[in-house]
Amino acid sequence: MELYHGLNEVGAGDVGTVVTLGNFDGVHRGHQTVLQAVAALAADRSLRSVAMTFDPHPRTVHGTGEPTLMITSTEQKADFIADTGIDALFVQHYDLDFASQSAEEFVRTYFVEALACEIVVVGDDVRFGKDNEGTIETLRHLGEKFGFRTETIEEVGRGGRYSSSRIREQIVAGDVAEAADQLGRYHRVEGTVVHGDARGRDLGFPTANLSEDAEGLIPADGVYAGWATFSDDAQPYPAAISIGTNPTFEGSVRRVEAHVLDKEFGDFDVYGRHMTLEFVSRIRGQVTFTGMDELVVKMHEDIADVREVLHT
Repeated sequence: MELYHGLNEVGAGDVGTVVTLGNFDGVHRGHQTVLQAVAALAADRSLRSVAMTFDPHPRTVHGTGEPTLMITSTEQKADFIADTGIDALFVQHYDLDFASQSAEEFVRTYFVEALACEIVVVGDDVRFGKDNEGTIETLRHLGEKFGFRTETIEEVGRGGRYSSSRIREQIVAGDVAEAADQLGRYHRVEGTVVHGDARGRDLGFPTANLSEDAEGLIPADGVYAGWATFSDDAQPYPAAISIGTNPTFEGSVRRVEAHVLDKEFGDFDVYGRHMTLEFVSRIRGQVTFTGMDELVVKMHEDIADVREVLHT
């Protein structure tokens, strides 16, 4: 999949495009339905499929100052969109200057002049342009003016439309199993493995600690059953994943760490490697224990629960 970060990166092509746009945070099942349909439509007509998205999320630019939690980083989003068969992803930097364009100016500059679109595929509730003045009817009118066709696709879901907002709430609450059902895959958090306090190793449960700049929305504090994958090794390993501040040891830094089952880290060097964690199910919330013995007993119980969930 090609990746564009601005108009200057879009080369003049001889092939027209089928274009869709959206924030696509999480690239959930609803997004996948639209993106796969766009890819198939383009392939049927010997056109190129292009998805357009925004970074940062428009809500962070127009919001009240509170950060908008993203399910996926832009890099993760690109990977997931590539899996749908889309030919190119246009990541447009979103700021107030970009947002000040009229609906017609946006469509003419991006869809018509840059991407040579022949078909635009969106949902019925699409909004675009200054103050969200553009609607589906606006797009149809502009299509007649500039020579492209507008098609709509309904993003259906189980019990209602799939929703990035609802998935964010589920992950923040620790309900990663329900989030996985909405996403169509396990939720992922990934980053570089860094050195921790080595307490897990001292207790007989060595862990791989994620760097603080890890990508992906971090679930609620607690212990999870999941899978860990490391760079240069495509095999997923069963893991007990812990998120929290280690209150038993009066910790204050929130950490994400994974104990890979049946692996001794002395023979399994992962420091400095990229680790991807996939969250299958929450085992329990964060607990403060009265002492080391109680903690070790509970860790053995956690691992037994993880094995049951992962069938290992």
